[in-house]
Amino acid sequence: MEQVVIIGSGPAGLTAAIYAARANLSPVVIDGMQPGGQLTQTTDVENFPGFERAVNGFELVNTMRKQAERFGVRFLMDEVSATELSGSVKTVSLMMGGDLQARTVIVATGASARYLGLPSEQQLMGKGVSACATCDGSFFKGVPVAVIGGGDTAMEDALYLSRLASRVTVVHRRDAFRASKIMADRVLSAPNIDVVWNAVVEEVLDPAKGEVTGLRLKNVVTGERFERAVQGVFVAIGHTPNTAAFAGQLDLDAEGYIVTTDTRTSRPGVFAAGDVQDRHYKQAVTAAGTGCMAALEAERYMTANG
Repeated sequence: MEQVVIIGSGPAGLTAAIYAARANLSPVVIDGMQPGGQLTQTTDVENFPGFERAVNGFELVNTMRKQAERFGVRFLMDEVSATELSGSVKTVSLMMGGDLQARTVIVATGASARYLGLPSEQQLMGKGVSACATCDGSFFKGVPVAVIGGGDTAMEDALYLSRLASRVTVVHRRDAFRASKIMADRVLSAPNIDVVWNAVVEEVLDPAKGEVTGLRLKNVVTGERFERAVQGVFVAIGHTPNTAAFAGQLDLDAEGYIVTTDTRTSRPGVFAAGDVQDRHYKQAVTAAGTGCMAALEAERYMTANG
């Protein structure tokens, strides 16, 4: 019987593991499909406290992992296929390693950014293509960038980037935004934001150069193809929380995020941290903060329940 099983090994899961280990709870961490989480795909992280200079995302996560290992945290290279979380003993079924029983479970499986699915987009990930404006926007000060999307997230990203970039081009596949009117109006009235309506991205230019130089676009109404010169592309078409293994086990909101109160879920003894329960911030530091909270809540739960 495990005291704490932590599902996910990004900043939230690793921070939870560190706190749980220091409380002598002998946590075990399930690495998941992307060990280290989304942060491992970020080249430079400049806004994580404690690092005077930019740190590579993979290196930052690896440092956290080594810290956790120093406190005796165990890691399993496996994925969760199903869970049974209703009883006082929780069951976590693994794809390769059978079942684990635990008194408490911390879910830190994160959320996956939705991308366009273009080969050129994937080749330029971290080299000018990003899904996080607040993470990477500062690298594009004074240069033109594009935001892909038409919802509130795209509007927020465009407005944020307009304070940094020389010009922001919003590319939307329809002739009207899906965003709330107030957010759309702010974008439409911003002096250095322009909108390309009824257009989709066919290619991010130029993978051969190893950097973003522009976009090849297609007007979905006329069929016209044209290019727009930009040096950064921010994809803002949403995130998908990684909650498939918890459907029917935990309360989820309309978008699939785990519903929490101070990291407590709808099941006693089950907690959630990081992007899997965070629809708004999606930062490494906020994920780490909720990981700390979840570990403290798990410790309190076990103390109160013998």
